[in-house]
Amino acid sequence: MKATEQTQQMLDRTIRKIAEKFPPTEDTAPLTDIHLRVTQETGELMAFDDDDNEITRCVIEQWIDNKDDDFYQSISVTLHKCLERHRDLVDNLSILKPYAFVLEDDDRENKGELYVADDETVIISPELMAGLDSELDDFLKDLMKD
Repeated sequence: MKATEQTQQMLDRTIRKIAEKFPPTEDTAPLTDIHLRVTQETGELMAFDDDDNEITRCVIEQWIDNKDDDFYQSISVTLHKCLERHRDLVDNLSILKPYAFVLEDDDRENKGELYVADDETVIISPELMAGLDSELDDFLKDLMKD
């Protein structure tokens, strides 16, 4: 699913609101994750800290009543791209590093890490990994021929 302009604007706004709650300071919060909880039926996106305190919420109209089987996989790509666009904000929250942005469904089931803010760890986008297995298999076959 390709994100509409309105969806991207709402996601950008959500990331900025999270950053407003944790502005860069010398005092860092001991959080380990920011939980992005998405409800497929209502399109609601909520952000929570580790103690389940709500940081912000919005409704993504494009996601309302989306019945796609790969819904969470699809939105994880969109959310990852948004976090990458806002790398300057996301990497400088007043949270003790490393911390992660984690995608969850409305049952609080982890659907994957979207972004890790750490000077040494990088999460690779699923789009970059698509087809890697077959490329590696082809490479190994070519090596074995010689």
